[in-house]
Amino acid sequence: MLQPGATIGILGGGQLGRMLAVAAAQLGYRTHVLAPDRQSVAAQTASSLTRADYHNRIVLADFAASCDVVTYEFENIAIGPVEWLAERVPVHPHPRALAAAQERIAEKRFVEEVGGRPARWAAVASREELEAAVASVGTPAVLKTARFGYDGKGQVRLHTPADADAAWEAIGGPAVLEAFVPFEHEFSVLIVRGQDGTTARYDAPLNVHHDAILRTSTLPAPAAVLAQVGEATDLACRIAARLDYVGVLACEFFVGVDGPVFNEMAPRVHNSGHWTIEGAECSQFENHIRAICGLPLGSTGLTGARVEMQNLIGDDAWQPVLAEPGAHLHLYGKGTPRPGRKMGHVTRVWR
Repeated sequence: MLQPGATIGILGGGQLGRMLAVAAAQLGYRTHVLAPDRQSVAAQTASSLTRADYHNRIVLADFAASCDVVTYEFENIAIGPVEWLAERVPVHPHPRALAAAQERIAEKRFVEEVGGRPARWAAVASREELEAAVASVGTPAVLKTARFGYDGKGQVRLHTPADADAAWEAIGGPAVLEAFVPFEHEFSVLIVRGQDGTTARYDAPLNVHHDAILRTSTLPAPAAVLAQVGEATDLACRIAARLDYVGVLACEFFVGVDGPVFNEMAPRVHNSGHWTIEGAECSQFENHIRAICGLPLGSTGLTGARVEMQNLIGDDAWQPVLAEPGAHLHLYGKGTPRPGRKMGHVTRVWR
């Protein structure tokens, strides 16, 4: 168990790191952010910042020496530096979780091994393989880069086989072709697993996306979601157990005809869990800090009868929120708004 005053290293300088640093400070821990970003919003709340490339071994050695434990706030980071750090300082979640999540082909194979049900899919490494994949998977379908895609980036929809040329030109390989899943709802499961294997589960929110970016997460979810949450959560727990996972794990699902359809996993705190800051007795950020430091996990119970998190994207107005009863505003300290850029979020709790 790490005592207060210890230093938590955070790889990544975005808003998730920012909120992790706030949660760590509330428990008396220091945080050291390592990120190459010219402007790091996580640095605004962290105890210290090293701005450098993740592959710089001199920097990594100094970073490891300054930290008692290391975590990461996003999965689109080369695994080599994380594995190098793990040989010198505890890293949670373990790099094996990062390896499983950041490459879609490996992720889907792994999830199928533990009993999950992703949409029909095929690995694609060439234009010829795309042709074969379209024949086996069918259309409509989505061609996604095998690595480093998020918020709708790195993916193109194929409405008919005639779209294959344009899709390949836009994406290329390696890639994954996924059958389009007709669904009524999307939801996510967030669990947190401690170093002793203890697992706590958050209520699953209904997620609504616009232009492939999460817009709202709402609880309680409708009955169609609640009917599939148990099976989805059991899968998330099996994933965590197989990976000997420590920290918060998020898994996204579609409500399918035959049960939950696995979409993707994130080995970190997650946008669809931001509601937990005010909407749960212990937020995902605090529970992640508790887990990686070896502390007992906190209660995941709801603080209200209804909770909604709304992302503030681009130039969405935030000023009116300040006058709204029951609304909690979080701005991330970013610079100029851009279309599709998450600038903050609002949580509303009805008691």
